[in-house]
Amino acid sequence: MFLPDNMKNTTEEANADNLRKKAYANIEKWSMEIIPERIRKGVQISVQEVQCGDPDCAPIDTAIAILFPAGGRGMMGLPLEAHEVTKEILEENFPYGEVLEKWAKGEDAEWPPMEDMMGQLPELRFDVGDKVECRVGADEVTGWAKGEVIQLWYREQGWQDGSFAPYKIRLDDGRDIFAPADVDQVIRAQKK
Repeated sequence: MFLPDNMKNTTEEANADNLRKKAYANIEKWSMEIIPERIRKGVQISVQEVQCGDPDCAPIDTAIAILFPAGGRGMMGLPLEAHEVTKEILEENFPYGEVLEKWAKGEDAEWPPMEDMMGQLPELRFDVGDKVECRVGADEVTGWAKGEVIQLWYREQGWQDGSFAPYKIRLDDGRDIFAPADVDQVIRAQKK
């Protein structure tokens, strides 16, 4: 038995929606596990995918809002689709205790903190001149373009304080883009 094309699309959309909802639930659960128990009560986590129309960013980001009962709140984003987010990736990028404590009290706190970004930038996997492939499209197989790293710790005017992109890349077609995270889902070594 064969399904008509319009039934296939409906089934595919429903499967994708179920996968996304399951990923959202996992991210919410993992986020709650990361937040210290003493400030966890009443916290609300909201997860959603955000499509980026800017050709220089990941096609889809996962945005995570953390809302505390005292009115404090924070937001973080991962340049990945929700189903690509693992607990390990979330833990590596999640705000740490001091920031969470301030948000829990209703105070403002930068994430990532500017002082952490300056002088303590993490070691990157690639260096200037390395040949890489960057995710530039939604398709996990064909949505990649080859290029070369031309700058480390790139930032643009108008970006929020403390915001950096690990890499600026010149694609083989001449366009300059940036990789918003140093993870294989966004940037990887060129296949030989």
